[in-house]
Amino acid sequence: MSDVDAARSEADLAIDDVYLKHVDDYCLEMAQVKNASAHTVRNYRIDLLDFGRWAVRCHVDPMRITYRQVRRYLGELTQAQYSRKTINRRLSAIKGLFRWMNLTGVIDSDPVSVIQGPKSAKGLPRMIPASDMGRILTVYKDSDDPADMRNQAILEFLYACGARISEASGLMLADVDFDAKQVKVFGKGSKERIIPLHDMAVKTMKSYAWRARPVLLKGKPNEFFFVSTRGNRMGPDAMRKMFKNTLIMAGVDTSYTPHDMRHTFATDLVEGGADLKSVQEMLGHESLSTTQIYTHLSVDHLKQAVHQAHPRG
Repeated sequence: MSDVDAARSEADLAIDDVYLKHVDDYCLEMAQVKNASAHTVRNYRIDLLDFGRWAVRCHVDPMRITYRQVRRYLGELTQAQYSRKTINRRLSAIKGLFRWMNLTGVIDSDPVSVIQGPKSAKGLPRMIPASDMGRILTVYKDSDDPADMRNQAILEFLYACGARISEASGLMLADVDFDAKQVKVFGKGSKERIIPLHDMAVKTMKSYAWRARPVLLKGKPNEFFFVSTRGNRMGPDAMRKMFKNTLIMAGVDTSYTPHDMRHTFATDLVEGGADLKSVQEMLGHESLSTTQIYTHLSVDHLKQAVHQAHPRG
C-alpha cells in the first residue's frame, strides 16, 4: 500500500525504528483487515509519525510511553493552539496503535487507554442552501464533454443518495441498477447497503455511463463506475479536487465539502417527512442516535422559517 510503504523523510529517520515498524504494521492492519479508507490510513500515519517525532525531541521512548508523557504531548498541542478536533484525532490514532500493540502482545500494558481528550463542542452538520446547491448542480449540466458529463453524474449521485466520497470512488459498474433505480454501495467496514436513486440521478448517470464513460476508458478494461480521463478509477482525492473546482465555477462558498452534500441529502429527507430509520439505512449509520442530529437541524430551519415569515416572528 502506497501510504504505508511511502519513503520516509529525513525527519522520520530519527524516529525509533521499532516504533516505525509497528506504525507501518498497524496501518497495514487498518487497510487490509479493518477496510479503512486510504484517506483514514494516511491521516492516522501522519498523526502517529508526528507523535514519534515529538518523542525524539523530548528524548522519550515511544515504546515505553507513560500516561504522564502522553498527557504532556497533548498539553503541548493545546499550548500550540491546535483545535480540539485535531487533538482528539491524534489521541485516537495513538490509542488505536497502543491498543493494537497490546492485543498483539507487542507491549504488556496499554497506558493510553484511560486518557480522555478535550470535549468537543457538538455542532450541527453543515448543509448547502438550496440556492447554492442549484448552482452547483448546473455547472456541467448542458455540457457534452465526457469529463463534464462524468462530473455532473458524480454530483447528482452524491446528492441523490448521500454517499461518502470514498463510496462514490469505489462504486462498481455492476452495482448500478438503472432498471431498479438503485445502487449498491460499500461503506465503512465494507458494509453493504442499497440506496434508491431518483429519476434525475438515473438519467444523468445513465447518460454518462452510455455516452461519456466509453470515451474516457479509451478501450481500457475497468470495473469502476466513475473513471478518470485516463480510463482509471477516479480516486477520492481527484473527486475532491473536482468538487472544489466546481464550487469556484458555481460562484458559491468554496469551503463546502462533498460531505456537506451528504448532510444536505439527509436534512432534505428529514424535512420532507422521511422516517429516521430509512434515513439511517440510506446513510449507513450504525446507530440511530447518529442520524437523529438531522432532526435538530430540521427544527432549526423550521424556527428560522417562522422567524422570517411570521408577522410576529
